[in-house]
Formats: sequence, C-alpha cells, structure tokens
Amino acid sequence: MEKTVILKNEQETKDFGAELAAGLKPNTVIALTGDLGAGKTTLTKAIARGLGVTETITSPTFTIVQEYESGRMPLFHFDVYRVYDEDELFEIGFEDYFRKGGVCLIEWADLVEDLLPEDTMHITLSYGEEEGERICTIA
Repeated sequence: MEKTVILKNEQETKDFGAELAAGLKPNTVIALTGDLGAGKTTLTKAIARGLGVTETITSPTFTIVQEYESGRMPLFHFDVYRVYDEDELFEIGFEDYFRKGGVCLIEWADLVEDLLPEDTMHITLSYGEEEGERICTIA
C-alpha cells in the first residue's frame, strides 16, 4: 500500500515526522530516499524529536551511523551515501541494528536496497511544485 503526502513547508515536514514517530515500534527500519536537499535529514530530525530524542541530530555521513538512546526507544541513524562497499556495513554490524529494539533510519537507502529487511518502510521525498514544498511517498 502506498500513500502520498504533500508537505507544504518545513513545519509540515516536522509535524509529519512527529506524527510518524508516534506510531513506530521497536525494530522498525525506515529507508529514506530522495535527491540532495529534498528533506531527508529534516524528516530524520523530526522523527527523532517525535521519539523523544534529546541529543542534537547530526548527519553521520563520515561515520555511517549515529546512535541516539535518549528517546522512548533507540534511534540508529545511518547515512550510506559514502558507502562504496557493502563490506563496510557488515563490519559495523549493519544487519544487527535491525534487531536492537530501536528504529533504524537509513538515508540514501536505495544504495543498499538489497541489504534491507523485507518489511522495511520506504519513504521517498521529492521536490514539489511550490517553493519549500515536498512530496512524500510512503510504501
């Protein structure tokens, strides 16, 4: 089942992320895709806030994963944009994170699609017609 949501501005993206977070359960994997600047990190920060994460969310581009433990369940934030070899992910225990009782949020997930669990929630962000508008497709 696919759902499309039009997010008219950054505040609507933040509200949507908080709403999404309210329904997340342990061991949820979210695959985020979209062009550079489409709002993947903004949505990640909103989901984190919705989970009650109090730490500052930073992009893990050079470390692959950031772990946040302060929310109602852990958040494991991956950015696989600079992963050139799947072995890098195996070395950090990528698949083990899927069963650690938290939410795994993976930016640029299309680059590692073959490694994701079957029940992964896929969210694609794209630019809308208006300035600041985003089209969010959830599958």
